[in-house]
Amino acid sequence: MLRFKNLASGSAGNATLVEAGSGALTSRLLVDCGLNLKNLLQRLAQAGVAGEQIDAVFVTHEHSDHIGSASQFARRFNLPLWMSRGTYDACFTHGEGSLFETRKKSEPAALFRCAKDGQPIDLGELQITPFTVPHDAREPLQLRCTDGARHLGILTDLGHATAHVLHHLKTCDALLLECNHDAELLQGGRYPPFLKSRVGGQFGHLSNAQSASIAMALNHSRLAHVVAAHLSRQNNRPDLARDALAQALARMPQDIAVADQFLGSDWFDL
Repeated sequence: MLRFKNLASGSAGNATLVEAGSGALTSRLLVDCGLNLKNLLQRLAQAGVAGEQIDAVFVTHEHSDHIGSASQFARRFNLPLWMSRGTYDACFTHGEGSLFETRKKSEPAALFRCAKDGQPIDLGELQITPFTVPHDAREPLQLRCTDGARHLGILTDLGHATAHVLHHLKTCDALLLECNHDAELLQGGRYPPFLKSRVGGQFGHLSNAQSASIAMALNHSRLAHVVAAHLSRQNNRPDLARDALAQALARMPQDIAVADQFLGSDWFDL
């Protein structure tokens, strides 16, 4: 069985838990650790999972709302810390966020596992395939996760969907899909011009309309769950994201879940 639960989604921190298997044969992956360690452990406990039960951590890119306590968490539970070489270099060289707080080469080097575009990673009952996305980070990766039968696509933090992105997400049974902003709310909001340009640009974040186009391109009979994620609290609303995705998928708005910054989401079984 494959299932997932978002623990937090938004500019104040992101984390998603993915599980495959059952009983003693369960593999668990934590995707991003954009919360402080205390809050992350609390969210995991609320999900019924202890830190000792996590098998690996995957960091999608070096921005602080995705790094958070990744190094602390991985060191505390002696976990492999997967990320691209570009993300590793950005974190270690420039110290973005708090990933490598100690700056001791031995610690990040011992934890680090290099993830590469299109190369599957075997985590026991769970297999993940990273793929590159256009975002203003050093070498950002998003994920396709599978237990061999069902597939989950995780797609947040990108400015637009390339053919490469769509290729990796075709035939997924569920999507955690960024709906960062409503274009009109962004343009009419309080952000300074440079930030509006960055968020709405080709290497920024997806608008509701862009996400709807992606959902429409990936819509098929097996797509059971679509969860809107990474909503901006200033430039979007849950109802706008739901309506856009529901229209694209020919579903009712109540059929579209929204991952919350503080509540995350429910568990979704595939």
